[in-house]
Amino acid sequence: MKDISKATIDRLPLYLRTLRMAQDEGLDVISSEELGRRLEITPEQIRKDLASFGQFGKKGVGYYVNELKKSISSILGLDNHWNMAIVGIGHLGSALANHHSFISLGFNLVALFDHDPAIVGKTINHVKVEDVADLEKRVKELNIHIGIITVPGQFAQDVADRLVKAKIRGIWNFAPIRMKVPDTMHIVNEDLSIGLSGLSYHISRKF
Repeated sequence: MKDISKATIDRLPLYLRTLRMAQDEGLDVISSEELGRRLEITPEQIRKDLASFGQFGKKGVGYYVNELKKSISSILGLDNHWNMAIVGIGHLGSALANHHSFISLGFNLVALFDHDPAIVGKTINHVKVEDVADLEKRVKELNIHIGIITVPGQFAQDVADRLVKAKIRGIWNFAPIRMKVPDTMHIVNEDLSIGLSGLSYHISRKF
């Protein structure tokens, strides 16, 4: 496949979410103009993005909502039904464990890990919290593909190293540090402090 820009890839989940909403509204067909109106993206950009992955829709008719939804889900790899584990079951880890959208997106939360004896053994959203000492063994046994790190920053690199050693396929990092991982490991960093600080900057300009 030819190189696809990050901006195009970042827009695909927006298209998918909008198509799901359109389907919930009972729409069977949607035009690029209507998609653009809902997302404030030009129809030309939408058609260009989708053309990067093949031919979709019918000229003069539009896109069949269910068909395009399935196609974008496949492009994003959501039909792989990835198995996930969360490491660090504090407030954030617990909130993520209770996030029901994972299932609708095709992700399976199969394991939770923590080191605190007061937390290990508890059950959150039907998943039992296990001792992080067993992390590598359980990653292999449960065929876990994605590791979600929600531990304090001082412990995050060690967790990442262990996930890499266990041959995890991707990391979603919520710890406030930049991880050192092999180039072959794909990692997405979600730094809440950066997001809030950026928001603070923009709203402070309004006063």
